[in-house]
Amino acid sequence: MNKIFAILGSITLSMLVAACSDTKTAKETAETAAPANTAVAESETPAADASAGSATFAQVEGTKTLTLSNGASVTWIQDNEGEKLNPRSLFSDASDSLYNSLNMPDGIPASVSTFLVKVDGKYILFDAGLGAFGGQLQKRLAALGVNPDSIGLIYLTHFHVDHISGLVAKDDAGNDAKAFKNAAVYAGKVEYDAWMNDIPKNDLQKNIMALYKDSLHLFAFGDTLPHGVLAMDAVGHTPGHTAFQLANLLIVGDLMHGYALQKDHPEINSNYDMDKPKSAESRKRIMQYASDNKLLMAGMHLPPPGFAE
Repeated sequence: MNKIFAILGSITLSMLVAACSDTKTAKETAETAAPANTAVAESETPAADASAGSATFAQVEGTKTLTLSNGASVTWIQDNEGEKLNPRSLFSDASDSLYNSLNMPDGIPASVSTFLVKVDGKYILFDAGLGAFGGQLQKRLAALGVNPDSIGLIYLTHFHVDHISGLVAKDDAGNDAKAFKNAAVYAGKVEYDAWMNDIPKNDLQKNIMALYKDSLHLFAFGDTLPHGVLAMDAVGHTPGHTAFQLANLLIVGDLMHGYALQKDHPEINSNYDMDKPKSAESRKRIMQYASDNKLLMAGMHLPPPGFAE
């Protein structure tokens, strides 16, 4: 268990890039590629008490809160610090002419994001972010007034470093510990089995899963999870990449790394996608599903504020 942070420290910058965290300073603002306006009620960001009871409202940098059709709230939390651009080199599937038509020579605005849902008086966190690699999640939860111990459920879209490293913290003795002491962690069985058995360089994933072994729950595609969250097949980016639907919200994980490009050209993959044909198929299918059902998409690498229709 106590090897997790040693593993984190030994991972090179290039490995972190391979886990979807390539960032550089933006010369264009993220608004140049901002998603369409959302058709749900928007509020100031909630600052809730540690028991996930009543909420007040305050503006917190790097967050945005929307109200869903079922009355639940979803808060986008930007986990990366500063602005982020995904470079042209990440999209080798795109022709030069197609990429140049975006007029984004410095890269495509993106983010590293997590999403906090409050439903039925309970908190669900979707992915845990960068953690020791510069993650801002814990700081922003504190600014929102949300104690990490009040988060009861964590749903993982997949096991890349920038989605699970935030599950780990150091305790007062300097030992590896759960960052979310009371959370049950839900992971796809296909994803879990692939990382535990088939994918190389998986020490970090194995150690984090071992840390949460007493609160780990594996699900299958099509399962309905606590609070009515549906787990959906979104494979391709990783073997068990999962999307989640709650009411009119669709958490799409890493379905898109370059929204400005892929929203109109879902056939274009990023080089992070482990199975490009399956990734393109999932992107087309899920984007069509979202459109047909008028769902709000929330993506871990969409440009701020992380939502798109």
